[in-house]
Amino acid sequence: MTEPQACLVDVYETLLSVDFAGQWGELPARAGLSPQAWVAGYRQVSPALGTGQLTMAGAYAQIIRSNGAEPRPGLADELADLDRELLLRHARLYPDSLEFLRTLRSAGVKIAIVSNCSADTRDLLESNGVAEAADVLALSCEVGALKPAAEIYRYALDGLGVPADRAVFVDDQPSYCAGAAELGITAVQIIR
Repeated sequence: MTEPQACLVDVYETLLSVDFAGQWGELPARAGLSPQAWVAGYRQVSPALGTGQLTMAGAYAQIIRSNGAEPRPGLADELADLDRELLLRHARLYPDSLEFLRTLRSAGVKIAIVSNCSADTRDLLESNGVAEAADVLALSCEVGALKPAAEIYRYALDGLGVPADRAVFVDDQPSYCAGAAELGITAVQIIR
C-alpha cells in the first residue's frame, strides 16, 4: 500500500476502555432486576440500540417489560441519564490515543472514528477530545449499521472522500477488521 490518506479507528478497547461494572451493578439494582436478567435483556435490545432504532430510555423500558414489569413513570429516563453519567465517569483514554490521532493529522492523514455504539458515545468522544481530533464520526447509532457491515465503513470513507484502498482501519475485533478488509481497506488489529 502507498501512504494511506485515511485512518478509520475504533473506539472501545482501541482508543479507550470503560469499566462497565457500574452499569451492570447500579442500573439493574435501580430497575429492580437481577444482574443476570439485566444482561440478558440488554443483549436482546443491543442491536436495535446500536443502530439507533431504540433510544437508551426505550431500551431500558423494554428490558424492564421483558422481565414482566412495567417501569414506573420516569424510570427509563433516569436509567438512561445514569448510564450516560457512568459511561463518562468510567471511561479512560489509553495514554497513547490522542497522540496517535495528532500524529496522523500532522502527517496529513484524515481520521474517521468508526464505532458500534449507542448515542452516549458522541458525548464521550466530545468530552475527551477524540471528536475534535477526527474529521468524521461514523457512529453505528447514527449511521444505522453495525460493524462489520459494509455500510458503516463506506459512510466513513465517503465522509473523508478517500477510496478504500487508500485507507487503514484499526480495531480490536478480528471480525470487524475482516469486514473492512473485504472492502479493500487495510485492516490492523490492535490488542490492548
